[in-house]
Amino acid sequence: MSEDPPFTTVDVCIVGGCGRVGLPLGIAFASRGLSVLLYDINADAVATVNAATLPFAEPGAAEALAEAVAAGRLRATTDPASVGVSEHLVVVVGTPVDEHLNPDLGAVPRALERCAEHLRDGQLVVLRSTVYPGVTALTEKLLAGKGIRADVAFCPERIAEGRAMTELFALPQIVAARTPGALARAEKLFRHLTEQIVPLEPEEAELAKLFTNTWRYIKFATANQFWMMANDFGLDFARIRHAVAYDYPRAADLPMPGFAAGPCLFKDTMQLAAFNRNNFVLGHSAMLINEGLPLYLVSRLEERFDLSELTVGILGMAFKGGSDDPRESLAYKLRKILALKTRETLCTDPHVVDDRFVDLDEVLRRADLLVIAAPHEQYARLETDKPVIDMWGLTGQGVRV
Repeated sequence: MSEDPPFTTVDVCIVGGCGRVGLPLGIAFASRGLSVLLYDINADAVATVNAATLPFAEPGAAEALAEAVAAGRLRATTDPASVGVSEHLVVVVGTPVDEHLNPDLGAVPRALERCAEHLRDGQLVVLRSTVYPGVTALTEKLLAGKGIRADVAFCPERIAEGRAMTELFALPQIVAARTPGALARAEKLFRHLTEQIVPLEPEEAELAKLFTNTWRYIKFATANQFWMMANDFGLDFARIRHAVAYDYPRAADLPMPGFAAGPCLFKDTMQLAAFNRNNFVLGHSAMLINEGLPLYLVSRLEERFDLSELTVGILGMAFKGGSDDPRESLAYKLRKILALKTRETLCTDPHVVDDRFVDLDEVLRRADLLVIAAPHEQYARLETDKPVIDMWGLTGQGVRV
C-alpha cells in the first residue's frame, strides 16, 4: 500500500468516508479543527482524496478539502485498522433495497464486521446512514456480542447534494442514543457543526429520517399526478400552480413536476413500507406515479409525434439539476423506453461523464425533438428551433406535453 501510515490518534474516523455523505462530513469536522481519518474500501477514491482532489461535485467542498489535507487534519485510508485510532467512529455506508424492494438490514453490520477486530472499548459508534428501524438496536447487539463495550448513537445525515457545505452547519442535527452518556457524547461531537440539536430515542430518529424522505417523495408524486391531470385536459400545470401558490403560504411547498429520483427518496419510501408490513398505500401509490412518469411522458410524445421517424435528444442524465450524480436517475429509464420507439436516441449531460454521451451542440444539431430530463441551468437558455419538452418549467414556456 502506497499511502502514509495511519494517524496515531484522531478525533473522528468515518467509515465509507470518501463518498458523497462521508467526505463532506469529514471536511466539515476538519474545518472546525478536528483531526479526521476517512476509511473507505474504494482505493481510487482514497487516492483522489489524499491528493486533495474532490472525487465528485459539491460546491464549496474542494477548497475546504485542499485546506484540510494541507493542514494535516484530514486523510483517507483503505486500512481497516484505522477504525481503532479514533474516539468517534461514524458509519455512512449506503443502505439499499434489493430487487424485490426489501431493505438490506445487513449493510451497516457488514461494514462494522469488516473492521470489528480493530474496534475497542470506550468508542462512540455513530450510525449516519439512513437505516431500517431497528438497525441501531441490531448494531448494539452486534457490538455487545463481540464483547465490545462501545456507546452507540444514531445521528442521520440530512443534507441535500449540492448544499452539504452549507447545510452541515445550518440544519439542526437529530441525535439519538439509548443511554444518557451516549447521547451526551454524540451531542458534543455534532455541536462542533451546529448548536441546534434535536434529541430523540433511536427508533424515533430512524423513523424521523424515513418520514422526511418519504414526505418529499410523496410531495413530488402529488405534483406529478396534478401535472398529468392538467396535461390530459390540455391545460398548463405551471400556470395553475402559480395561481395556487402565489402569495398563499399554505400551498407554497407545492413543487413543479419532474423526475423524483436519486439514491434516497424511492429507496427510503420502500424501507418505510416494509417496516409497516407493506401496508403503505400512499407510499406505493407515490412509487407508481413517480416511477411511471417516463412511461407517461413517452405516451404523450407518441400522441404528438411519429417517434419512429425521429431522433430524440435527452438533455441531462443526472438525477437532479446541477448534479454530477447519475444514481437511480429516471433519465436512464426514459432512454430505455425511447430506444425502443425512436429512430435514434442521443444523450448529453454537462456534469455526468459517460463515453456514450455526446456534446450538447451535437444533440442540438442532430435531434428532431429535445426532452429535458434533468433541469441543469444550461438548458434554460437553449437556442434551438426544435420542439423542447420541458416538464420542469425550466425554460418558462409552459409545461404542457
